[in-house]
Amino acid sequence: MHEDKARFAPVSPVSAGLAGKCPRCGQGRLFDGYLKTRNNCSNCGLDYSFIDAGDGPAVFVILIIGFIVVGLALWMEVTMNPPLWVHFLLWIPLTLVLSLVSLRWIKGVLIALQFHHKAAEGKLDDKA
Repeated sequence: MHEDKARFAPVSPVSAGLAGKCPRCGQGRLFDGYLKTRNNCSNCGLDYSFIDAGDGPAVFVILIIGFIVVGLALWMEVTMNPPLWVHFLLWIPLTLVLSLVSLRWIKGVLIALQFHHKAAEGKLDDKA
């Protein structure tokens, strides 16, 4: 990632990521659509080519939402013992809604944290 020389007030990576805003200026949009990132910031011109969230957002969503939904389903099974169709009726839609909502937020936060900490692809030194 190239060194950023522009001067902007510090932006919280978490608030910028959750809002889907530029991690540098906190004003321009980060996403072009639901999960597709833009090429650059419309406000400060930051080039978004450094973005490489990979599978991180999906993994966090699976772990966090899975923990919540499985915990609630087990609690409901032990305390109320409902029929199987009630589990399907409750937990499948809840899982889908929570996953879709949180995926954009987590992807935005991971991208903003990547910018904030100047994370880049690892390189090996050829000097031996």
